[in-house]
Amino acid sequence: MLPILSSAEMREADAREVARRGQDALVADAGTAVALTARSMLGSCYGRRVAVIAGPGLNGADGRVAARWLKNRGARVRVFDVGHEPAEIVGYDLVIDAAFGLGCTRAYDAPRVGATPVLALDLVSGVDADTGRVFGRSLAADVTLALGALKYAHVTGPAAELAGEVRLATLSIPCTPRDGVIEDADLVGVVERSRDDHKWSHALAVLAGSDLMPGAAALVCEGALAAGASMIRLASRGDVETLTLPVEVVRTSEVGIDARCRAVVAGPGLGEGAPAWLAERLASTSAPVVLDADGLDRDLIASRPEESTWILTPHAGEFARLGAETSSERLVDVRAFAAATRCVVLLKGPRTIVAAPDGRTRVVTSGTPALATAGSGDVLAGVIGALLAYGHDALSAAALGAHLHGRAGARLAPGASALPAAVESMLARG
Repeated sequence: MLPILSSAEMREADAREVARRGQDALVADAGTAVALTARSMLGSCYGRRVAVIAGPGLNGADGRVAARWLKNRGARVRVFDVGHEPAEIVGYDLVIDAAFGLGCTRAYDAPRVGATPVLALDLVSGVDADTGRVFGRSLAADVTLALGALKYAHVTGPAAELAGEVRLATLSIPCTPRDGVIEDADLVGVVERSRDDHKWSHALAVLAGSDLMPGAAALVCEGALAAGASMIRLASRGDVETLTLPVEVVRTSEVGIDARCRAVVAGPGLGEGAPAWLAERLASTSAPVVLDADGLDRDLIASRPEESTWILTPHAGEFARLGAETSSERLVDVRAFAAATRCVVLLKGPRTIVAAPDGRTRVVTSGTPALATAGSGDVLAGVIGALLAYGHDALSAAALGAHLHGRAGARLAPGASALPAAVESMLARG
């Protein structure tokens, strides 16, 4: 997991590191990391023209170190001090934005750079690191090199759209983050099988599908099986007998949830009247529940057993329909709704935000247009349900499931229908 820190947390971590090895050493490391990133963007240094916009603080100091490093390797570098930069910077191969970082609280109107690639140092200048608010006219970066840890502006608010590709240079600064961005390394060992496993070890109950939408049940089941569910007990509304299901799926008409099932997925394809139908079936189960699609109902959520663990997986429209606050600060909105409902909440989107009731937050950036097709959310619900059945806590199951889902989708052409197979392939690859 890539750490996300608030500006206050980052300052504290920086202060501890300065006390340990000195400010000059930290600035030198940061500036060198910026220079190496610049070289990777340029391809080579010799003869390339680089403009550095340098502010009065540590961001500016880091930028000046990068300027010297690039100049010593043959680049033609010009440093513009903030307040003395021209209105337009053109004729360069790269612009390094080192004007303002964590401490920016006022408008900054950046110069125009045309089509010149931009490397932002830690943050694009002129934004609030904690909210992603843009104070003035910031540059749109091609690459932002976060220093020490990611900041909230990299993943939420208008500033996130200006960050471009976000890379991280940890500078070996120790931190213990509450929040983070899920990465591929987090998927290692996500599904651990044991020699003692049997069909009930990772069994899942699925309440999905109806005579109008039978395919939703199949997609949930296929996603769950691809992510390692050992058996599925499926209950649907109406006649779905014509639906072809994998052999691991057992149809059931029971009203309750079999106590041997380790988790439940409820909601996809159930149609009108789903909340009342689900309330009867979920009232007595202590298993963790993934509530999706037609199951996303405020009254149903409010009636859940006090001790139970539920994961809500709305898209933006469902999130608003549930009565959640919606703003440009999606991360804040999801945290607030998770606290209000006492559920883990996963808000789908290009950046999927997952928050626990205690405020811990995970961000998933692996989303892809290939997932913008009917049924991909049903597959995601099944994947998350399977990870719950493997014993992952709700926050981890939701975040890891969303990242796995996104990475699998990235292997498909837009509109492709082989998402469950791609999930299975991702896990088999390790």
